[in-house]
Amino acid sequence: MNDVAKLIENIYRTKGDLSYLGEGVSQIEHAWQCGQLAKKSSASLELQLAAWLHDVGHLLSKEGDTPTLKGHNDRHELIGSDFLKHLFPEAVFAPIALHVEAKRYLITTDSSYSEKLSSDSIRSLALQGGPLTDEECQNFLSKPFAMDAIALRRWDDQAKDSESSLPSKEEVLGELNDLMVSCS
Repeated sequence: MNDVAKLIENIYRTKGDLSYLGEGVSQIEHAWQCGQLAKKSSASLELQLAAWLHDVGHLLSKEGDTPTLKGHNDRHELIGSDFLKHLFPEAVFAPIALHVEAKRYLITTDSSYSEKLSSDSIRSLALQGGPLTDEECQNFLSKPFAMDAIALRRWDDQAKDSESSLPSKEEVLGELNDLMVSCS
């Protein structure tokens, strides 16, 4: 296992059991479910890895498990993408950097999207700036990896199934490790 994979595996080993309050899943369950949705969608390996790691910024943050309850935006998308920027290709970290903006884009352009959001996602939306303006929507769409970020955002919203059965932590981390090595 390379050093990057060891570092990220250790983050999920030590902090992966943190819960998303009100979501019914832990950080590692959410990451695994999101990665599985990307895999089932035949996403590129890089986008599958982005799906797995899109919330790693929460685990790197010092804010705790649910900063929105304290009225704080932890800017996890930037913390995570900045951390991953020197470890993986742009096709991994760029969609992560954009997945919050993708939520803001979808809330603006898809009238049924808000029905799909969890209570924490609704709470964080207000802290993250709310809907985009028309100009901001156009600016978002012009960014490389915007469409990947939209796909990632949709998987993110679906990956909160408390009824889903997670394989053992070792199997999950092994699958993540294999993907990280493939994308390094």
